[in-house]
Amino acid sequence: MKKLYLAVGSLNREAPYFQGARGEGLSIYAFDTKTADTHRICGTSSVDNPTFLSVDPTSGAIYANSEVFGWHEGTVSAYRFDAEKGELVYLNKQSSQGSITAHNTITRDRKFVLVANYAMGSGGPDQSVVALPIHDDGSINPVTGAVRHEGELGPVEDRQERSHPHCIVETPEGGTFLSADLGLDEVIAYHLDDKGRFERQGSVAVAAGAGPRHIAQHPNGCFVYVSNELNSTVSLINRNGSDMKLIESWATIPSGVDSHGADIHLSPDGQFLYCSNRGHDSIAAFCVDQETGKLTDIGYTLTGGKTPRNFALTPDGEWLLVANQNSDCITIFARDQDTGKLSNTGKRIEIGTPVCVKPFTL
Repeated sequence: MKKLYLAVGSLNREAPYFQGARGEGLSIYAFDTKTADTHRICGTSSVDNPTFLSVDPTSGAIYANSEVFGWHEGTVSAYRFDAEKGELVYLNKQSSQGSITAHNTITRDRKFVLVANYAMGSGGPDQSVVALPIHDDGSINPVTGAVRHEGELGPVEDRQERSHPHCIVETPEGGTFLSADLGLDEVIAYHLDDKGRFERQGSVAVAAGAGPRHIAQHPNGCFVYVSNELNSTVSLINRNGSDMKLIESWATIPSGVDSHGADIHLSPDGQFLYCSNRGHDSIAAFCVDQETGKLTDIGYTLTGGKTPRNFALTPDGEWLLVANQNSDCITIFARDQDTGKLSNTGKRIEIGTPVCVKPFTL
């Protein structure tokens, strides 16, 4: 019988834009889906600032971005979690060919890890999104395909001074990949060929100065939701193949609050959407109209900590876990699957500066 685990990335190297680095690096926890109890299994400090993780539930391979300030090239490290022995096995690492590695994803066919480099300053390879082939053992080869984003910059001068890719995700039907660029106020669509090379298919702009950060997609493949960091909104984009159209945007915080949008996820059934707010320190919840994709606000839930950079839903949709970066904890919420509302269980994982939590089964 498969068990549910949590891969957690936590900061262990200081950076000017982080408020401390008190974490271990990469940690694995067991999660009881009936009680929401957790216990730590293992961890390693051999990876620097693993700010984003992807997990292959077939092999137990974990891919961790290293976001280290001052490096012209970040790295992607491959580990394998051995559940029987309760240990992390280091496989290898490769250059991301860009600075400030912000996000990664495993392609549906399990052939590539795709990485988005947020990038700061200039110098080095300075690639926006890259593809790294995956070996049968889970280790990764050097980059085979890369592309640099270029275009008109947004109006927020101190944050949109250059292209800033913040994520790359695969569409539900597979084969198309969407990257949100905070600096260009765009979502860009790519095709990836069997050799890991990118071909741009199109793009769509969100509101000027919105700063798109992360993307969630409805199972129907048509509704794309974008969490906008700079103006704390969520935007609905309708997608038909490579054609994308901005439909509408909604605020994720009350008026007058100083906050920044962060992560975004849909419930497994596509009925409810959740967005995290850093500053307001909340999860905004919305009901999704299944015909139009439009959103209805159903309220905010305080996260029980500061700076909810990342959060995750368990595969069954019963639980929502929030990584509160500046409160050194992951808080655990129960989710009502009929109403979408969250309730704080009072249970939490005490861990220094957590920035990513990824549930997976083995």
